[in-house]
Amino acid sequence: MKNKTIQQIIPAQKVNMGGHLLDQPLPIGQIDYIDPFLLIHHWKSEMRGGQKPQDVGVGPHPHRGFSPVTFVYKGNVQHRDSLGNNETVFEGGTQWMHAGKGITHSERPNADIADKGGELEFIQFWVNSPSKHKMDTASYLPLSKEETPSINENGVEVSVVAGEYKGIKGPAPTLSPMTLLRGNFEAGGEHTFNINEQYNTILYLLDGRLEIDNQIVKEKDMVIFNNDGQFFNAKALESTRFMLLSGRPLNEKVNSYGPFVMNSSTEILQALRDAQMGKMGVLIEEF
Repeated sequence: MKNKTIQQIIPAQKVNMGGHLLDQPLPIGQIDYIDPFLLIHHWKSEMRGGQKPQDVGVGPHPHRGFSPVTFVYKGNVQHRDSLGNNETVFEGGTQWMHAGKGITHSERPNADIADKGGELEFIQFWVNSPSKHKMDTASYLPLSKEETPSINENGVEVSVVAGEYKGIKGPAPTLSPMTLLRGNFEAGGEHTFNINEQYNTILYLLDGRLEIDNQIVKEKDMVIFNNDGQFFNAKALESTRFMLLSGRPLNEKVNSYGPFVMNSSTEILQALRDAQMGKMGVLIEEF
């Protein structure tokens, strides 16, 4: 049993995204991305209520060349897109979107939470698509907590969103090999993770504290592991929620601009033109 060691522990930084203050563990400092993972945003806020759904969240915008994935931890996120999808994902659920050659979508709390208020917390991360799949037809998959298989042992719940973990296959389709997990530890809970040693691996804590490899990982820390082993043990010093992203690196050039992730500047310019011409679909929201 060869243990996976810690390369770095990095605290998330605060960023302002369109007036919303978020925690961003990736990109950070000199780390632009951890192949194939491009970005991680942790959104946590208290909805004040008395608002209209069209006045909250993020309105229609296009994407191309990667998968924006959202793990919902509290409240809900309503997704509408130019393919005609209109779905609300609640606590414990995931929305998985392959942007492919282009899609326009919006992400907002639904009318109930906009009106009544309440806690809203989710993490959105971006998964790069292999070059051969960047111009695939776009697709969208909502997953509820009930549709996400999980392991419960030793005070730890591990939900398998994508890939295979300890004999359980996650329901989300991926375009390259990866294992994506989410879950929580009770205080004193302990779990030994088994992750392909060829996969780049990130662990992010939403709250609480874990002990891993004789090091303390705390709330809003991102742990980057070395690709030197298959296993690592985590013990909860406090109750905590976590997200684990692991995937085989694509080893392809990344050229990104705003909501587009391609392999060259020429492809980015084409994406900008296509978006301006409406080739990534049109979304007219109805409230």
